[in-house]
Amino acid sequence: MTRASANILLLLAGLIWGMAFVAQSTAMDNLGPLQFTGLRFLLAALVVTPFALRERRVHNTKKLKKAHLPALLSICMAFTLGTVLQQYGIIITSVTNAGFLTAIYVVFTPILITLFFKDKPHFLVWPASIFTLVGIYLLGGGLTALNTGDLLMLACAVFWAVHVTFLGRLASASGRPITIAVIQFTFIGVTCVAISLPFEPYSLQALQNAWFEIFFAGALSGGIAFTLQAFGQQWTTPSDAAIMLSSEALFASLAAAIFLGERLSSIGMLGCALIFSSILLVEVGPHYIKAKRVAQAQ
Repeated sequence: MTRASANILLLLAGLIWGMAFVAQSTAMDNLGPLQFTGLRFLLAALVVTPFALRERRVHNTKKLKKAHLPALLSICMAFTLGTVLQQYGIIITSVTNAGFLTAIYVVFTPILITLFFKDKPHFLVWPASIFTLVGIYLLGGGLTALNTGDLLMLACAVFWAVHVTFLGRLASASGRPITIAVIQFTFIGVTCVAISLPFEPYSLQALQNAWFEIFFAGALSGGIAFTLQAFGQQWTTPSDAAIMLSSEALFASLAAAIFLGERLSSIGMLGCALIFSSILLVEVGPHYIKAKRVAQAQ
């Protein structure tokens, strides 16, 4: 698969995730955040397991080994913490804010690559980080207007960056991206359901009321989109993956406007523009500079 094809798959994942922010928000009318998170990913695991079994048959020479376990555990933990923080945060903040603040992981990703793998980030990362901070300030209407949900989304973005950083390398090294997806879905599903039992009572009526949100966030956003991420990241760089996946911010804002009637103020829109500009600066800027240097050398 070419890098361009892989990036298209990741862009499709971003589209599904952006729409799923609405389901994640409306599901809270009937379910607790841990309940919803656990159930959606147990469903995702069921949906993807047949494809993982097929992957095992077709690629029987490729296996997850003991040497892969630390990275696999890091992926599962980062995925769980990032998802749970996001689900709690979306109760407090708007779908639009949630989408854009989560997308900040595109700036965190090259920084984490430097810390974990000693790769030096492009110098454009630093102005992009400043633009992001200013964008957050404007998005929240000032520091005093940023609520707890927005802060949870920022913490979520850190764990998403860890997830993106390690997932691409492990999927490429093991050749078993779908198997990795099933493992992370099962890990978060079992963990969240187990923790929710003493704190969030289950009822048949609540499950019936939230069935569509569970289906959409589980089968589509979980089962399909996260598997597209795991598969696509074998063929592209973590930074490219981050920019494609961060498109969920735009799709979340569009979905919130269509289905929930959310609107941003002019200052908030400027903040969103700065955040997205920082994303483009991190990803498009280095390629533009490199192409310009090549053209000048010819």
